[in-house]
Amino acid sequence: MSRILASLFGEKEARILVLGLDNAGKTTILYRLQVGEVVSTIPTIGFNVETVQYNNIKFQVWDLGGQTSIRPYWRCYFPNTQAVIYVVDSSDTERLSTAKEEFHAILEEEELKDAVILIYANKQDLPGALDDAAITEALSLHKIKSRQWAIFKTSAVKGEGLYEGLDWLSNTLKGRGR
Repeated sequence: MSRILASLFGEKEARILVLGLDNAGKTTILYRLQVGEVVSTIPTIGFNVETVQYNNIKFQVWDLGGQTSIRPYWRCYFPNTQAVIYVVDSSDTERLSTAKEEFHAILEEEELKDAVILIYANKQDLPGALDDAAITEALSLHKIKSRQWAIFKTSAVKGEGLYEGLDWLSNTLKGRGR
């Protein structure tokens, strides 16, 4: 019944993974989008899953822990994923090469080959944060030719850039007929 109603009223559902290194701001982003405010968080061991309703799309958002020991388990969540939101701590320049390695490993995954990629260059409110152009360069985003992607400067704490990224994501997913 819900599928019939969704087809009549245009509501779509999408499974989205929120990935990135630990302390990038993934959980803060998730709860900022869901409840509209900053929620005190602790490092995610395992995952958080929430539903975010936005632009007639119901996003089932999986926020997976980013610690080194947890990252190998990310692949358990890859099947049936329409989009990946990859969160980068723009102020953590020492770990940008690790963020790049993990990001490109995700791009190589067969089960994610059709997933749309949204990159949040997060923590723009912190001193020394790299802008979106510098993050684009650091992650070698210009090498991605086979899929749709976009990058947005964000501050999860201030709520800046998050909805612009979701606008792009929802429009992209709608354009794909999902």
